[in-house]
Amino acid sequence: MPQYIFVYLGGEHPSDPEQGQKHFAKYQEWLSSLGDAVLSPAIPFKDTHTVHPDRTTEPGTTSAMSGLSIIQAESMDAALKMGQSCPFLEINGTLEISEMIEMSKKTN
Repeated sequence: MPQYIFVYLGGEHPSDPEQGQKHFAKYQEWLSSLGDAVLSPAIPFKDTHTVHPDRTTEPGTTSAMSGLSIIQAESMDAALKMGQSCPFLEINGTLEISEMIEMSKKTN
């Protein structure tokens, strides 16, 4: 079955801790509702650094990516339907959903 990466972009984190807990509970419910389709649930990012082409590094990001999940679905349409019910959208976040392509391992 195809695997899809759900990339979380942006989003407005609730400023009130109680609202944050409510949102997180909704997010956990959403993941639970997807059942076995969830291969790797929420993987949030922190302490992001950027490595530039000249190999210099700096703290921070060049994108709004804040995390990802890996989901399996029958088709892109099925994956999109799952994404449309994600509570991350309720905090003005955006999802990018891409089918993952398995690269063959080179053997020597």
